[in-house]
Amino acid sequence: MEKPKDWLEAELADNLDEDYEIELEDAILSQEIAKIYRENHPDTIDRKVYFQSLLRLQSELIKLQDWVQYHGKKVVVLFEGRDSAGKGGVIKRLTQRLNPRVVRTVALPAPSDREKTQWYFQRYVPHLPAGGEIVLFDRSWYNRAGVERVMGFASEDQVEEFFRDVVEFERMLVRSGIIVIKYWFSITDEEQQMRFLMRIHDPLKQWKLSPMDLQSRVRWEQYTKAKEEMLERTNIDEAPWYIVEGNDKKRARLNCIDHLLSLIPYEDVPHEQVSLPDRVFNPDYERAVLPPELYVPQKY
Repeated sequence: MEKPKDWLEAELADNLDEDYEIELEDAILSQEIAKIYRENHPDTIDRKVYFQSLLRLQSELIKLQDWVQYHGKKVVVLFEGRDSAGKGGVIKRLTQRLNPRVVRTVALPAPSDREKTQWYFQRYVPHLPAGGEIVLFDRSWYNRAGVERVMGFASEDQVEEFFRDVVEFERMLVRSGIIVIKYWFSITDEEQQMRFLMRIHDPLKQWKLSPMDLQSRVRWEQYTKAKEEMLERTNIDEAPWYIVEGNDKKRARLNCIDHLLSLIPYEDVPHEQVSLPDRVFNPDYERAVLPPELYVPQKY
């Protein structure tokens, strides 16, 4: 019979394999692109230190999740930034070990024709958290101040109306008891170009490149001006912006998660003692033999 210590070591190894599997997505590149990327990131954090830090932070995220659920708190975290800035990577590590019934990610598609006729914030409201929930917005209502403005999907009048409304909208959320946290992921022009090249040469990531993403390269300066005005006009005391330096992906992930934990006064909460009940054995029960075609082929 397997000893508890051996089982725990195997479970930990499995968890590390899961982390490593996620990290491998950054490594499936042409050798030339990978070499150029390494040359441009010579001081990246040691992999062992990164994994140890990530696991420690993820254990704290579980405590935060339990605290939110126990006390019926409501948390909204917005992730904004340029295309390929690393928002998705942070969200993936944030949610990796959490309960999807408590912590969920919202990534809305482009608005439908019907939604375009609604109050701008209307399609976001149904996704706001109830008590005991954390909602992570992978892009948010700030689309209007960014991509919609730069790409001409919103008029300047609509953008101005957004700026008038958004601060009041967020103050209303905070008054209702929702904790609102806003992150902007910042990367340099050169870093974005490098990441776009990586996606072009990586068949597992080409789907991430849309025509809109490619246009963001052409309109870099317009996006910069739009971002600067957005941060200036929507950085309010009730829901301030926090900028994450994102050129180093691993450091950005650790810094963002650590900062998020520091903003919320979570504490350990009581847990019921869990014990495994004895299995009931029925001497008359005989397990049915199922036909082999029901089983998934064991190719691996």
